[in-house]
Amino acid sequence: MYKQFLSFGCIVFISSFITSVRAQPVNIEVPAAKSREIVHTMTAPVLDGNLDDAVWENALFIDDLHQVNPVEYAQPSERTELYLLYDENALYVGARMYIDPDVLTARVLRRNGNVIGDDNIIVNINPFNNQRTGYYFGVNPNGVPVDGIFQNVTQPYNDWDSIFYVEVGEFEGGWTAEFEIPYKSLTVAENITTWGLNFTRSIQGRNETLAWQSYDRRYDPSNYGELQGMVGVDQGVGLDITPSVSISDEQRYNPDSSESSFEPSLDVVYKLTPSLNGSLTFNTDFSATEVDNRQVNLTRFSLFFPEKRDFFLRESDIFEFGRIGSSGVLGGGQNGRPFFSRNIGLGNNGQQVDLEYGGKVSGRVGNLDIGALSIRQDSQGAVEASTLSVVRGNYGLPGQSTLGFILTDGNPRANVDNSLYGLDYLYRNAGFPGPGKTLEVSGWAQRADTQGLEDDEDAAGLGVAINANTGLGGGVAWKRFESNFRPALGFANRVGVDDYNAQLGYTYRPTGGRIQSADTELSVRRYEYIDAGLQSQTIRYRTFDLNFRSRDRLFWISNFNKEVLLTPFEVSDGIFIQPGEYTFNDHGGTFQSSTIREWATKLTYVKGGFYNGDREWFEADLTWQPTPRFRASVQYDLTFIDLPQGSFATRLVSGGLDFVFSPRLSWINLIQYDNVSETMGLNMRLHWVPEEGQEVYFVINQMLEDYDRDNSFNSAFTDVTAKFSYTFRY
Repeated sequence: MYKQFLSFGCIVFISSFITSVRAQPVNIEVPAAKSREIVHTMTAPVLDGNLDDAVWENALFIDDLHQVNPVEYAQPSERTELYLLYDENALYVGARMYIDPDVLTARVLRRNGNVIGDDNIIVNINPFNNQRTGYYFGVNPNGVPVDGIFQNVTQPYNDWDSIFYVEVGEFEGGWTAEFEIPYKSLTVAENITTWGLNFTRSIQGRNETLAWQSYDRRYDPSNYGELQGMVGVDQGVGLDITPSVSISDEQRYNPDSSESSFEPSLDVVYKLTPSLNGSLTFNTDFSATEVDNRQVNLTRFSLFFPEKRDFFLRESDIFEFGRIGSSGVLGGGQNGRPFFSRNIGLGNNGQQVDLEYGGKVSGRVGNLDIGALSIRQDSQGAVEASTLSVVRGNYGLPGQSTLGFILTDGNPRANVDNSLYGLDYLYRNAGFPGPGKTLEVSGWAQRADTQGLEDDEDAAGLGVAINANTGLGGGVAWKRFESNFRPALGFANRVGVDDYNAQLGYTYRPTGGRIQSADTELSVRRYEYIDAGLQSQTIRYRTFDLNFRSRDRLFWISNFNKEVLLTPFEVSDGIFIQPGEYTFNDHGGTFQSSTIREWATKLTYVKGGFYNGDREWFEADLTWQPTPRFRASVQYDLTFIDLPQGSFATRLVSGGLDFVFSPRLSWINLIQYDNVSETMGLNMRLHWVPEEGQEVYFVINQMLEDYDRDNSFNSAFTDVTAKFSYTFRY
């Protein structure tokens, strides 16, 4: 492991040198940070979507938003007026958005829908004012709320859910919104009275984005303005108690069996300090979780499926490590995650495993972001019950840099002890010379100790990137995953390799015309067996990527591939690709129409080689949404593989019907089929939110399987679940 930590120390040294160089004056015109003084109110506004309460007349008034896109700092096409008040319980924001009704886009009515794709207004706050993190709360003209956090400066995390209140209204010249953001939903610091603040607004009909504060088209937490005077903030007792109960009935047909259950569960969250939360869970229930989107695997490596369970999604940003899984060259895919929560509560075959109880501590202590999680998982077959734990700390250094650690212990899928420890470092400079340039230098090292293994259990990564939203950008990265690197609570689908990644791209933003941005990029991804030569290599040339002001997109990609197989690879039933070296190329393009239209489509066509044969891939997505209350969609994915040793085709079909009665009531239906598993899955979810903090689910899952592979489907199982939860807040 000393080699990895030696490399880690080198990158810290290099970054420190860069910091000292950056300290020299650079002639960059950075707009001065805006700062405003908040107004205290003794009377909370009535939340009805109208701004006619007398209390708003004395509020802090902001109307100096500017364009970020298409032309930064240009005057907005429409006026925006904002009003801010606070009392000891909550922050209140009133917003008046002027808009031509022929331009207004409001297609989303479903809760947790793509509000960002509609016209919207977003309130961004950072109670720590540290230029690193932040919360955002938003709404579209239909009254559909959206909230989230930044897991790092550049990446918003939309799956974070909290309790806040928002109502919308109309006036002759546009629409209005009123927000109540309770302090009970935030992590704050008692001694910080100046918060980071920003506002963003989207006008989709003109493909226009507005912000109160921005720099080089960035309006993330590193570029917030300031909200002064946040004194006397009261978070109450800081106690949330959420009991829930689910009733389910499962029927299996081959062989016949049935099982009914009544499962109560309890979640408790308590603010240990204003900036540190403690939570407990008992008999955690995931019965209402959305099903996975199916994938067909034509590679030698296991696929990654994202986490969808609310318990693990909450505050999951704290457990992110080393930029793994993030976008760009430093992310480079999901391989090497030290902690992947999906390993908890799911068995080797994807079946649900009961979680008896668990606890979590998360928040901030000084400059340290801390998260600690421990879960007791029930036994499954021959796998004994076990306690699964992870501790993550991330210390904020001067500027936007961080130094962190992670520890994990436990093995959810085998009776073999496993633990992991790691360190990560990120240097980030958002003021790097050049338009829209951000310099990032990353380094991390891990060791996964597995019972019965003694050597080759390490992993490490180094990288540097210049991210740019305009002009030239790129980066290089290296990662090593030794052959026995097995993080039982993480994700590793390629081990025994060195991973080399390099990217160079250019973004052009014309000031007029139909094109909003044009990109081109050349990247090289190379995997080498440690001390054994090439495993695979892809040279990717994204010839062009055009984003139009109409919100349509068109791009073309060419891939030049090389694969080396040391053992046979079964790509389909009975069809093996033999060991050897293979060189093959493919080329293809995608057209994606704007989602703000009644009819939207995405078409992809790729043709080229596949090992010692040929591949042809076609994907078509079609969505019809005549009204925000109804949406129908279908996706068809077809791949033809023609090899000397045999030919086959893979098909994946999915269709959806969404009936949305209001932002609080929806009925969502999904059907999926693939010809690899020869199964068809139906999922129906009725979701009702009587009020914030209350949720009702009714879920039906039906699985059909073609046992004889003769296109005759029979029921495999049916699962019906009803779930209710209620949050008591003190």
